Amino acid sequence: MDSVPFADELSERKVSVVSSELVENYTVYIIEVVDGEHKWTVKHRYSDFHDLHEKLVVENKVDRRLLPPKKMLGKNSKSLVERRQKELELYLQLLLRQFPGATPTPLAAFLFFNRYESNGITAALAEELFHKGEQLLAAGEVFSLRPLQLHAVTQQLRLAKPTCCNGDAKTDLGHILDFTCRLRYLKICGTKGPVGSSNILEANLPFDLSFFKSLLQIEISECAAQQMGGLSSLRSSVVTLNIRHSTDSMMLILVPEASEFPQWEAEGSDSGFPVTAVVPVWRNLTTLDMSHNGIGAIDGSVKLIRKVEFLDLSHNQLSSVENLQHLYNLVHVDLSYNKICVLEAAHTRLGNIKTLGLAGNQLERLTGLGKLYSLVHLDLSHNQLAQLEEIKNIGSLPCLEKLNLSSNPMCIIPDYRTKVLAQFGDRAAEVCLDGQLTTEKELDTVEVLKAIQKAKEVKDRMSSSDKKK
Repeated sequence: MDSVPFADELSERKVSVVSSELVENYTVYIIEVVDGEHKWTVKHRYSDFHDLHEKLVVENKVDRRLLPPKKMLGKNSKSLVERRQKELELYLQLLLRQFPGATPTPLAAFLFFNRYESNGITAALAEELFHKGEQLLAAGEVFSLRPLQLHAVTQQLRLAKPTCCNGDAKTDLGHILDFTCRLRYLKICGTKGPVGSSNILEANLPFDLSFFKSLLQIEISECAAQQMGGLSSLRSSVVTLNIRHSTDSMMLILVPEASEFPQWEAEGSDSGFPVTAVVPVWRNLTTLDMSHNGIGAIDGSVKLIRKVEFLDLSHNQLSSVENLQHLYNLVHVDLSYNKICVLEAAHTRLGNIKTLGLAGNQLERLTGLGKLYSLVHLDLSHNQLAQLEEIKNIGSLPCLEKLNLSSNPMCIIPDYRTKVLAQFGDRAAEVCLDGQLTTEKELDTVEVLKAIQKAKEVKDRMSSSDKKK
């Protein structure tokens, strides 16, 4: 359902020596390789060409006379360099024509196919996993892949061609599939700009995740959500999902089918309305980190993540908090560094959470937080809280132990700490404010403030009683 488009055929490859440069006392030739829409540059001196040629002569029976000879006299002269540049270009073009199918390993390495071209990338990855795959799986550590590597593997799987490069069993695609089928911890990290010396933008590369069958944890960054295929296949296994710098919508990640079936319903739900698809839930997902994206709303896709306990949506574009009432198991929620100005009746959406991060928003009032009775840790730093009276809204929370109000306008008020702590009454000693434990001196001052406040309340009651008489 969440497939992405791929080219069906191998791209035409071209090579040219586009220029040269003098480095110290030798000439370096700059080679441009084109593979369909992708291109990249490689730099080599003549001795590199010579080493390549010797390997091809021995291993692939290339004609020894094919490489232009080495010249010592005037080797860096402009005319010689220009002539040799053309000769070396012709040499490389002849090699590509001589090996139109499987490129010999020395030539593929020379032209950086192992970095930028699908065949070379998958062959290099397959060989790495042939040697180290079992060891990596046994260690149980996070394995990192680039979007370009996943794109290459996905592309190879879609082509009707042999699964190994040059008939070398070590480069068989099966080594990759066996490894990915059993891998449990995966990290996919793209790049913001072009990859290396190429024009390849990883965020534009489609890739498929459906051949990962056992993942418990996956972390994806700097990839476009629209290019991720096979996300729905992860629902049965993934426990921890981390998506950063990759999406402006939760729906694109959690319900990729929504683009095809807008009238969908979560498995086990009964909305009573006609639906075009029943979407399976994320069965084991307990931790979801979608921080550092461009998400503007908490949409209905959260109905599919009912078991989530840790939710991080910090550093997004949220202005309101919706739909979290569907997450009955929430314990820790981070909504820091969004655009939230008001949070009314938070308890109706955040239930019995213990940790709430609201730092870096635009809150001026705390009226909506007064019934979060299970809250232990509350971060309100870097907001617009200016009035000490607002603290009364959270002063009666029975479990609150850590409160961060730093970098708010109220912090410049004289005796700010003791005035805030006084709002917690007899629990003042139990509250750690702004990362600092309450001192005995502060507690003494709090007692004085409480006594003054109590006397004021008595006086106000007496005054009110006198007026009634």
